[in-house]
Amino acid sequence: MIESRDGRRTVLIAVRSAVALYRLLDVLPAFAGDDRISASFTLVPGSDFSTDALAAVDCSGARIVPWARALSSSYDLVLVASPKGDLPMLHGHRVLLPHGAGFSKTIRGEGSPGSASGLDPEYLRSAEGREAALYALAHPEQVNRLRGSGFPEAERAVVVGDPTLERLLASRPLRDHYRAALGTGARQLVALTSTWGPRSLLRTRPGLPAELAAVLPYDTHQLALIVHPNERARLGMFELTEHLAPALDAGLALVGAHEEWASTLIAADALITDHGSAALYYSAVADRPVIAACDGGDELIAGSPMAQLLGTVPRLGSAGEIHRRLTAYRPGSGTEAARAAFAEQGHALDRIRQLLYEVLGLTPPPVPVGPRTLPAASPAPRPPVAFEVFLDQAGDRVRVDRFPARTGPQGDHLAVEYGAADERTVQNAGLLYRRPLAAGPGPLETAWTAGGWSAHALDRYPGCRVAAALLSSGTSVLRVRGNDRLLAVRVEPSIEGGRTVRADPAAALSAVHAWVAKREEPPPAFLCLLGHRGFRVVVSPATAAEENQTF
Repeated sequence: MIESRDGRRTVLIAVRSAVALYRLLDVLPAFAGDDRISASFTLVPGSDFSTDALAAVDCSGARIVPWARALSSSYDLVLVASPKGDLPMLHGHRVLLPHGAGFSKTIRGEGSPGSASGLDPEYLRSAEGREAALYALAHPEQVNRLRGSGFPEAERAVVVGDPTLERLLASRPLRDHYRAALGTGARQLVALTSTWGPRSLLRTRPGLPAELAAVLPYDTHQLALIVHPNERARLGMFELTEHLAPALDAGLALVGAHEEWASTLIAADALITDHGSAALYYSAVADRPVIAACDGGDELIAGSPMAQLLGTVPRLGSAGEIHRRLTAYRPGSGTEAARAAFAEQGHALDRIRQLLYEVLGLTPPPVPVGPRTLPAASPAPRPPVAFEVFLDQAGDRVRVDRFPARTGPQGDHLAVEYGAADERTVQNAGLLYRRPLAAGPGPLETAWTAGGWSAHALDRYPGCRVAAALLSSGTSVLRVRGNDRLLAVRVEPSIEGGRTVRADPAAALSAVHAWVAKREEPPPAFLCLLGHRGFRVVVSPATAAEENQTF
């Protein structure tokens, strides 16, 4: 038996799934710094996603209490984020918090037909035990829905706000940090989010990430994917990454399901969504474009915040429509829906702290608590190693659009990174380039010179027209087949609003290829256009020092 003594209190966090655990972890800072609180975790049996939940608890470093032991013990407080399972068997005052936003989804074949998952009176009644439960909700509208359902204990529902949203709001100043971790740079980050179940984005449009990679130029756009923990658990990470392999090879960032999904929402410039609640968190943080990829079908509850959002934002048909849809978003559409899902913004953790300490019969410590900022995504996505490059030259201006190879049609030439791409891809390259290598640990270090490697590459791969060495100085040394003279190519940065934007030197090499392909001499200076940005490129004969530079 676990007992309270000397002012100490015991708290049990009971979870059925990884997503429920993650939401409850966002609540626990309410107890930060209070050594009177002893918290432990238990896994509520019966969920299809319990295996991932157990692994998530273990990764958190928390103390795990076996279910049988939890049933034989008494607790001062039991925190749950789902009304499902044998919760009445636990001894302790329960506080139920939502594990999503807006209560916009119903699960066919579960509970009361048409009821919101997490707010279904059938499950709430079955979760009632000997100790009265409290229902901590995010918005007054949710309390009204609970009362309208005929649930007799609805008077024990209180509005506290959403602790997960508090973390996003607190983390907004870290946006540049999150974008740097993803390798976004000055590109537009388009995030896709998929809930779980048969109506989710990944079930209804599994090829959409790769399709978008084929129409959004790599130098102007980055793609990231947020997948619901339940969908990850259903497939397992191995199968999920195998399904997404074409998009991952094209540079898609598959971000973590615990906290990284939220920092990615802060980093994103646009969101493509299904009927999952991540879009509401995104819209509460900033008024940026939201696009609907699917409508949720019979899983979406009419009149819910997500129904309101999906009813007002642009809809994406084919992936090729993405550019038009990004500009069709009406400012304010997302924030209006988010206001219908979240109340007490900026005060949720304080409200929750007050509620939990009242249940525990304790006075909170005098030191205030605040939401913890979110970590950045890690590791960064792997960049593509080969590009189909499309060129549009007009005088001394060249537009360069690079798309990851094997995602779409053939371009004007295939640009391939040597040392990263496979042999077959290298053999098909029109432009072959090599980036600097890190020094190895051996006693007899060896390194190519720029001139030596470019000559070797053209000799080994007769189908390749241009080979270039990208030096750490930022200069590239380029060799054209049939021309003994080496060229030095330098890309000047662009200054935008006090920030420096640097282009990938490999993109400038593809621009030079516009003249090389026609057996013309490139001009000493020209403008390389990547999207709406122009970068001045300077071309000159390579010096002996540049030719002999090792890399």
